[in-house]
This record gives sequence, structure tokens and C-alpha cells, in this order.
Amino acid sequence: MNVFAQAFDYAVTHMSDVTSALWQHLLLVLVPLGIGLVLGLPLGLWSARSRTASTLLINGFNALRVIPSIAILFLAIPYFGLSFQSAVIALTLLVMPPILINTDVAFRSIDPMIREAARGMGMDDRQVLQQVEIPLALPVVIAGIKTATVEVIASATLAAFIGAGGLGTFIVRGFALYDNTILLVGAIPVAMLAMLAEIGLGTLQRRLQPPN
Repeated sequence: MNVFAQAFDYAVTHMSDVTSALWQHLLLVLVPLGIGLVLGLPLGLWSARSRTASTLLINGFNALRVIPSIAILFLAIPYFGLSFQSAVIALTLLVMPPILINTDVAFRSIDPMIREAARGMGMDDRQVLQQVEIPLALPVVIAGIKTATVEVIASATLAAFIGAGGLGTFIVRGFALYDNTILLVGAIPVAMLAMLAEIGLGTLQRRLQPPN
């Protein structure tokens, strides 16, 4: 029997386990992504406004990007144990750089003359930010969110190594048993989630792109 058909049969016969792992995986994606958005968007805006903040934040988070996610995961274990919290910390550090850096680039690249024109029309700083800067910056910000989302969907599989669950459980089990059928039960949904995020956020990004 084809290995994909075997994987489908395995998923059907273990549907409750697959559903539970899927929900765990979604939590491992949505919680770090939510924290990354709450922290990364304002920090990115601050970075775009301040040269000192930009130097510290961009360099600091760029340095984090060279550290493998699994290394951060295991560094968190002595403090938080084999837990969901350890996985969330590692994955939050993964999603922060693309969100922060793209937000910085998005606002920094806005032509200063556009801001001056808006102020010349009587807008205050808050109105300039909400009505001019955010709409112009949004496509680039969404691109950063898309990158972060795809990365965290894939990297959340590593949480299985510390018992935090998710679809990575099937991947780890498949490797341990040398069973491609079980491995695919975890790998295929992860790939589909990443593709949906890429297509969905890519479409949103194109729709928000201002006309030339």
C-alpha cells in the first residue's frame, strides 16, 4: 500500500490523537505569535523612530536568529522544565526578529515628505500615524508576520522533544520507530498549515499594497 494511504489510514484510526496534537500545535503557534505581535510591533515602531533603539534592537534580535530554535528550547528547560512554557519562550524568540525588523523597515522607508504633507494638511502626530503611516507600512509589516508565522509553524514541531505536544509528536515517533507512515501523519498537516499561512497572508499583503 502507498505510504500516503497508510498515513491516512493511521490518522483515521488515531483521529483523537491527531486532533489533540493539532490543537496543541495551533496553541504552540498562536501563543508565541500573539506575544511576538504585542511586543514586536511597538518595538519595531520605536526602532524606526530612534537610532539608538534601532542599533540595540535590530542587532540584538539579529543575533538571536543565528541561534537554532532547539538550542533556545533546551536553554529554557533548566528554568521552566519540560513544559509548554519552555516551548513558548523559544518560539517567541523565533517570531520576534522578522516582525520587529520588518516593522522597522516599513516605517523607516516612508518618505518624510509624505509625513510633512500630512502635517501641512493639519494632521497631528497620532493622525499621521493612524491615517498615513500605518496604511503605507502595513504590506511590509504583513510580510514580516507571514515569515514569522511560517517559521513558527515549522519550528513548533521541536516542542515534541520536550514533551510539549503538537504535531511534532508524530514526527519524533516516526523517527524513533523508523516508520514513515507515522512521520507523515505529523509532517503533512504541518506542511499544509505552512502553505495556508503563506497563501493567506501573501494574499492579504498583496491586497494591502497601495496602487502604483
